[in-house]
Amino acid sequence: MANSFYEVNVVEIGEDAPLMFEEKMMILFNDTVPADLKSISVIHDGDKLTEDIKAGDEMVINDEPFKILFVGEKANETMKELGHATFNFNGDSHSELPGTVCLEQKQIPDVNEKMIISFRR
Repeated sequence: MANSFYEVNVVEIGEDAPLMFEEKMMILFNDTVPADLKSISVIHDGDKLTEDIKAGDEMVINDEPFKILFVGEKANETMKELGHATFNFNGDSHSELPGTVCLEQKQIPDVNEKMIISFRR
């Protein structure tokens, strides 16, 4: 489990994104983020996702790995098109929302500009 297949640099954190972190959620978007979602999003400069994110992969934030438990049916599509998905750090293995990725329940580390978020399997 060390092969990183997607890596993004955080370039901006919406002013209300910490409120989402308190709810165990992180909303990722590339620079196509709609104005009405910018304040709650973590914006990155990532290129196009070339491999699908799958259950069993890991999302790594500031060298802290989080096991991916579930990937909604639209999450990879929106990640490829908009660099966007909603990441729930709730320990669930299912979500009714098709653009959601569920991860193990752990505290989200401090998120800041210039940090790297990667995905590996």
